[in-house]
Amino acid sequence: MSAPRVRELGPGDATRLAALERELFGPSAWSAAMVREEIGGPGRWYVGIDAEPDARAPAGLVPSSDVVAYAGSWFDGEVTQVMTLAVAGAAQRRGYGRVLLAALVDRARADGASAVLLEVRVDNEPAIALYREAGFEVLGRRRRYYQPEDVDAFTMRLELDGRTPPTP
Repeated sequence: MSAPRVRELGPGDATRLAALERELFGPSAWSAAMVREEIGGPGRWYVGIDAEPDARAPAGLVPSSDVVAYAGSWFDGEVTQVMTLAVAGAAQRRGYGRVLLAALVDRARADGASAVLLEVRVDNEPAIALYREAGFEVLGRRRRYYQPEDVDAFTMRLELDGRTPPTP
């Protein structure tokens, strides 16, 4: 399998991202309108990975290519905040989350951010392991951060002091 290609996302991806939001986040999912607004917001940068084309598609037909993993960040001039990082259920365990996180951290470094911050559900052990592997440390716990589920979040931080993040 070749390395996944990360591409910048735009408002035209909002409908697909909203469908993934519903699949992955249920009651707290963003709507297509919310996704469009977020992607177009100042200081925002969103990237995604499309599904691998189906090699079994008949010759001459262009197989559809949908986003199966996406991530976004917001740079406020000092610190980068990871707004979201998500991988469709059928595409998990392929390293897409690691690739997208590395892209966000690389962008934060290029922007001159001093650190990268994020929140993660305390019960999302695979995501917490991914972030720890990338060098993030838990700063604290936000009670009932995720609504309407009433789930706590860990706040995590990666200092960008010239260290190179792990390469996927």
